[in-house]
Amino acid sequence: MNKLEQLKTMTTVVADSGDFDSIKEYKPTDATTNPSLVYAAAQLPQYHNLVEEAVEFGMAKTETTAARTSLILDRLAVLFGREILAIVPGRVSTEVDARLSFDTEGSIRKARDLIAMYGEFGIDRERILIKLASTWEGIQAAKVLEHQGIHCNLTLMFSFAQAVACAEAGVTLISPFVGRITDWNKAKFGIATYAPDDDPGVQSVQKIFNYYKHHGYQTQIMGASFRNTEQILALAGCDLLTISPKLLAELEGMEGHLSLNLDSEQAKAMEMEKYALLEKDMRWMHNEDPMAVEKLAEGIRNFTKDLRRLEEYVRQKLSRE
Repeated sequence: MNKLEQLKTMTTVVADSGDFDSIKEYKPTDATTNPSLVYAAAQLPQYHNLVEEAVEFGMAKTETTAARTSLILDRLAVLFGREILAIVPGRVSTEVDARLSFDTEGSIRKARDLIAMYGEFGIDRERILIKLASTWEGIQAAKVLEHQGIHCNLTLMFSFAQAVACAEAGVTLISPFVGRITDWNKAKFGIATYAPDDDPGVQSVQKIFNYYKHHGYQTQIMGASFRNTEQILALAGCDLLTISPKLLAELEGMEGHLSLNLDSEQAKAMEMEKYALLEKDMRWMHNEDPMAVEKLAEGIRNFTKDLRRLEEYVRQKLSRE
């Protein structure tokens, strides 16, 4: 077996793409999208029918441009999710507006709206993960949603404090951003490259994995934002890994033996302190990690920037209607 095939025996492979052809080619179990991926896919001729379907839906439902734009964006995300779920056997992650990252109630409302839209297509909520930023407010929204049977994927995760708070909230899944952690450390300390075992992004996921498995948390860990295949292979055995089509192709072309590098049984045997974080504890612990503070804020800004690009694209479509 090539290394992608071997990885699939140890870890659930998730496609980090909105391109249906790539998803069909690499046959992941799950898929995840975000405004950047949806925007890129929406520009392609083969997906214009989905854009038109979303615009038609928004035009029929609301009066004002702002309301129509918001509704069309939600519909477009769900339409891409619908098409992806016709390909993958598992779940798709659909993102809540990043501008709601500090709005617990707003995030809950948006999540319910997205789930209701999926329901209109007969798609069971068990196949949907609602993506929320791993702010305190996002984590509290996820806690409420999980109690209501809506499963959540907490994204933009950079600190151990965020991971602990998510586990305590009982969220379904977290997405630590491996590559962005590594990028920050390279820039900060002038390091050109890291060996996989020394890679700070890899080490972050290893620490979270061992903590969760040692203490018996059910929250799943999905490593994300990879820069190279070495980072991915170093995390073989993680619950899930979300991988871009480019890196999936590289893995498919790699031969040789792949070792299990994360082992829940080994984690259970470790000695490890357990934390129970109140809001003030989580905020302080997160604040003590300058990388996490900077990358979380930057990630929210960048997700919002991509969402605004998608909004402008939709407004241009509306102006021509």
